[in-house]
Amino acid sequence: MKTFRIILWSTIAILVAIVGYLSFDWQVNKGSDEAAFGGSFTLTDQNGNAITETAFQEKPTALFFGFTHCPEICPTTLYELDAWMEAADPTGEKINGYFVSVDPEKDTAEILKLYVGNISDRITGITGDPDDVHQMLKKFKIYFKKIPLDATDPAGDYTMDHTASVLLFNNQGRFKSTIAYGENPDTAIQKLKNLLKG
Repeated sequence: MKTFRIILWSTIAILVAIVGYLSFDWQVNKGSDEAAFGGSFTLTDQNGNAITETAFQEKPTALFFGFTHCPEICPTTLYELDAWMEAADPTGEKINGYFVSVDPEKDTAEILKLYVGNISDRITGITGDPDDVHQMLKKFKIYFKKIPLDATDPAGDYTMDHTASVLLFNNQGRFKSTIAYGENPDTAIQKLKNLLKG
């Protein structure tokens, strides 16, 4: 009888621990998936049309942040993202891709259309009023910083330091995962395929 009680209470303790862990894990994942990145915004796409956060709720979305004067990371990532999206979604009908400028002072809609259009017809550029863009970047927890090219002339020409990962959102606009800069192509494609599976 004593052995039975020990087994019973041990089983109950294990079940309580499992339920506690699953509850904690659900809360963590719920928070990271639904609220980690995002918020309302109104900006302008490369065609001069207004665009809001609802665009990220139409289909699964790959979202990259950069600027047109970026020497390496941005063009490389855009070329790679275009190829990954084509591999995961050959028809181009299931995933939306967006490139948001972290340098709206220079990157007008016209400049973005030319820049992005030379790389991909699957990805749409987004810019807008600098204050509106900066608010959007903060809501999506994107790091960005203007770096003067000449430390003695902070008002002169500059480059931008910024988050280099691609953010992935499901068709409800909820953050799901990232593709890191330099990610293995097969892994990146699989992440996009997983995004399509929901």
